[in-house]
Amino acid sequence: MSVTLDIASPKTGPIAIRPLQPTIGAEIGGVDLRNPLPTEVRDAIKAAVLQYKVVFFRDQPITRTQQVDFARQFGPLYEHPSTNRPDQDKLPAIHHIVPHDQMKPDDLTIRHGDLLRDGYHTDTSWRLVPAWGAVLRPVNLPEAGGDTVWVDANLAYEGLPDAVKQRLEGLHVTHDYRSSLLRSGHDYPIVAHKVVRVHRETGQKILWVNYTQKPQIIGLDRAENQELLTAILDQYRRPEYQVRFSWRPGSLAFWDNRAAVHYAVRNYGDFPRLMERVLIADERLYADL
Repeated sequence: MSVTLDIASPKTGPIAIRPLQPTIGAEIGGVDLRNPLPTEVRDAIKAAVLQYKVVFFRDQPITRTQQVDFARQFGPLYEHPSTNRPDQDKLPAIHHIVPHDQMKPDDLTIRHGDLLRDGYHTDTSWRLVPAWGAVLRPVNLPEAGGDTVWVDANLAYEGLPDAVKQRLEGLHVTHDYRSSLLRSGHDYPIVAHKVVRVHRETGQKILWVNYTQKPQIIGLDRAENQELLTAILDQYRRPEYQVRFSWRPGSLAFWDNRAAVHYAVRNYGDFPRLMERVLIADERLYADL
C-alpha cells in the first residue's frame, strides 16, 4: 500500500513524498524546481533521497541552468571530462547521455571473460572519490521505451547468502574507465573500491560493482571472479530490489550514487534519445584515499 507523507513549508505549502517501492524509489510532488528551495524542503528532499535511494519529479519544465541550480543546492558540482568535448554545447557540469548509436562498440559490449553482462553501474566510480548524487533530465525521448532501472544495492547485499557475504568481505574490485577517458583526452589510474562499501550517511552495507568498467576482483583467479561477479549481477537483476521509471517530458530523477546502481533500458531502436545529467561531488575524506 502506498503511503503519502506531507511535509509543510510556509513558503511552498505541503510537498508529497510517495514511495514507489518499499525501499527504492519515491515520487515527490508539490514543489517547483525552477525556484530556490526553502531549507526545510531541501532537507526533506535530501532525506527522501537517503531513504529511497532515488526520487522522481514530474511536470517540471526546467531549463538546463535551472537543473544545474537545483543540483548545486545539495553540494558542489563535479564536471565530467566528457563535458569538454568540442561537439558539446557547453554549460558547466552538464553531461550529455547519448544513445547507443553515438557510442563506441566497446561501450556497448560489456564482456568479462566469456560472459556478456548487463550494464548495471554507478556514475564516476572510476574516481577515488565518486560523485555522491546525480540529477538526470530528459531532452529528447522516444515515443515508447527508454526506461531506467535503479537497484537498491543494500537490499542486493542483504539478499546474498551468508557464505557469499563472508567471501566478499574485505575484497576490492577494479573500476577501469581509461579507454573512454583517453578518447576524451584525459587519463586516470585504474581504481579499486571495496566490493561491499559502508554508506557514509546511512551506515548500510552496499554491494558496489560497475559492470560497464571491466570489473575484476583483486586477488581471485578467473573462475572465482566469474562466480562472484555473476552472483552479484544476479542480485542486481532481481525485480524485488528494483524500481523502474518511465520518462516523459518534464520528468527529473535525483539519486544517491553511493546507494544505488542503475541500468538504462535500450529498447528504442535508433532513436536519438538524449538525457542531460549533473553530478554532485562527494566530500573528500582521508578514509576514501
